[in-house]
Amino acid sequence: MNVLITGGCGFIGSHTADRLIEEGHVVTILDKLTKPVHQDGIPSYMNDKCEIIVGDVNDRETLLNAMRGVDAIYHLAAFQDYLPTFSKFIDVNVTSTALIYELILEYNLPIKKVIIASSQAVLGEGLYSDMEGGRFVPSMRTEEQLQSGYFEHGKDYRWLPTPEKYTNPQNPYGMSKLFEETYALNLGKRYGIPTVALRYSIVQGSRQSFYNAYSGACRIFCLSFHQGIGPTIYEDGNQVRDFVNIHDVVDANLTVLYDERADYEAFNVGAGKAISVMDFALIVANIYGFHDYDPTPCAKYRFGDTRHICSDITKLKELGWKPTRSVYDSVTEYKSWLDKADNVDSIIEYCNEKMKEMNVVRDIND
Repeated sequence: MNVLITGGCGFIGSHTADRLIEEGHVVTILDKLTKPVHQDGIPSYMNDKCEIIVGDVNDRETLLNAMRGVDAIYHLAAFQDYLPTFSKFIDVNVTSTALIYELILEYNLPIKKVIIASSQAVLGEGLYSDMEGGRFVPSMRTEEQLQSGYFEHGKDYRWLPTPEKYTNPQNPYGMSKLFEETYALNLGKRYGIPTVALRYSIVQGSRQSFYNAYSGACRIFCLSFHQGIGPTIYEDGNQVRDFVNIHDVVDANLTVLYDERADYEAFNVGAGKAISVMDFALIVANIYGFHDYDPTPCAKYRFGDTRHICSDITKLKELGWKPTRSVYDSVTEYKSWLDKADNVDSIIEYCNEKMKEMNVVRDIND
């Protein structure tokens, strides 16, 4: 097939391109190469068999030219940030998706499948149960609660792996991703364009941008130990996360491309196993040889963070996919990639300054 990947010079897109090319497909990339994620233009890791178009996915003519002659589209281009530029989340993540379907219909493009990159963020705080076994999705935690140093939703509440039917996004990125899913899946159904939405949890592995403040614990923890310092741990470190390996994500991307049972559905793509931030820090420390490391929270929290989140991946596993790589695999791969990088010593300071400017990191006043 001829496959278009928007945002294809990024972390997930470039790995997906490599696999598609290995399997004999022809790949075109459309990427704006936006800074700070892409500091130096087209990344050196890009497969030289890709055709790369540098352009904006929201530019009608650019997108149309990229879509001509294409059989399938991975729409991975997205805007992620902590900035309160609320309209930009809609403009990049939702409008570009609507434009793909608009162009397919207007020009009668014979697209066989569209695969949308959604996010675990659409689940919000995820699913919980109370003492009586009742299930609910909690609202966001208040500023006053976080400042007081109490982080749980309630002492009698228990978090649960969250299946696809529960959605409650509470940050601009998550809301935009749910809107994007709604546009894609419903327009796909209405006009007979097979469409799939994949809700990636926290993806880890090589090629994650060093400069993306949104990109998570693997980047910042590895960068910290790379410089011989302990990483910053927010809240109390007991919050759990769902870390999935990049190559398991690529497996999922190809599974839904080939399997018609995936059409018009949304799927969680996670590891199927939750791990606390504190335990993750210990794993990274061990891989870096810091065997006496004692993780200590920093008495701060990040405004807008989720307390606990883990995706239920049963639905995607029913198609024959399953995660096979561990957190150790992800961190080891990232470390190997980081060890070969140049000029990374100032990145932590850069990212901390950015978070400070955005007033994302705030003090606990207990």
